[in-house]
Amino acid sequence: MPRIPPELCARCKGYRLLCGLPYCPILEKFRAQLRAVQLTSGRDVDGATPPSALVGEYGYPKVLIYFMVPPGEKGEEAAYHDAPVEWALRSESLARIVRLRGSLVSAFQRASVHEPWRLYEAEIGLAMVSERPVDSELILKAPPVPTLRFDGVTKPVGPRAPVERMVITGSPKLRAPVERIIWDDAKAEEAIWELYRSGVDVYKIQDLLSLGFLGRLRGRNMVPTRWAITAVDDSLSRMLREQIRDLEEISEIRVYTHEYLGNRFLVALLPGEGSFEWIEIWHPMSVWANAASKPILWVVREDPLGRATAMDGGFSAARLAVLEHLASIRRRADALIVREILPTYYAPVGNWHIRESVRLALSKRPETVNSKEELASFISRWLKADPSYVFQSSYLLSLIKRQRKLTEYMRGQDLT
Repeated sequence: MPRIPPELCARCKGYRLLCGLPYCPILEKFRAQLRAVQLTSGRDVDGATPPSALVGEYGYPKVLIYFMVPPGEKGEEAAYHDAPVEWALRSESLARIVRLRGSLVSAFQRASVHEPWRLYEAEIGLAMVSERPVDSELILKAPPVPTLRFDGVTKPVGPRAPVERMVITGSPKLRAPVERIIWDDAKAEEAIWELYRSGVDVYKIQDLLSLGFLGRLRGRNMVPTRWAITAVDDSLSRMLREQIRDLEEISEIRVYTHEYLGNRFLVALLPGEGSFEWIEIWHPMSVWANAASKPILWVVREDPLGRATAMDGGFSAARLAVLEHLASIRRRADALIVREILPTYYAPVGNWHIRESVRLALSKRPETVNSKEELASFISRWLKADPSYVFQSSYLLSLIKRQRKLTEYMRGQDLT
């Protein structure tokens, strides 16, 4: 097999298959190391869906749909297997998250994305979007294969087996806005925004879109979960941009930091029109830079109109968190987001931790710096990698060194 450039791996993150291979060698190696995990050898699984489901994308439009249940666990114990907000707030360890996801049995069946109503039957779909765990019983066609499946966007999928029958024995509980929108004949983007404004969790909105509960009643489709995650982030970001477009700019440079799961985040908010810059620095021996001899960079830039240089799920998750913060403080700003990935991030667990880490960073009291020189000094002290990686790659940092506001220029001119 030809050597794959680490730069390509850091950009691909295992799911775009940019190397041209039919599978990701890094993920296959990692899965192989975890195939000794054994949970159950039986075909009957009794527990409660956390709730947790995943719609695959391979074979589209006929895809695999996974229903996940922790054997023998119900109530809050079951819910914690799919609780990204709580994991981040409690600083749950990477090893613990892998164990939690690995102890979910994933029963799967193949279905057409054009037939979401099949999930409505027997309340299966409703159980997957319930606010609390729903008692369920899985009858499998074969004992689950003891593997863990990873990618760079979704949470890991545990031991899996084809399902013969799934029985919902509990009663799904839906919030009023969710129950209302399921029967509303509205465009998906309108439904996403209405749910968000009603306080419905972003992760619940992702599930609703993925399982085919949103959109025009006669034209609904299931959406592969990986696509739905980024679609919800991007849709909400467009709406939030409109909310802050005409607000005043912040008047100083504010810097926020947070570290979680071997990922270090720095968010710098700068006076500006609303540009974004996302810089990832993958240290050698981290999950997507295992073969690298020096740090690998991946950069995404977006202008104030929302035109980005590339599509990237991690950037979309971080941008949403920043726009939420700007909307909450009623200000507009440019944003530089630096994600530094250390070797201790040895397993990809999905981009939820990016969204939650940036949210937690922005919930802290910021460091206020008075000049571009102070910002550069702060970044130099904070980074574990050589800071020149950021300074040479960042358009926003080079821009604030050169840019003068029109009003500053006019103050230096004789207009009489």
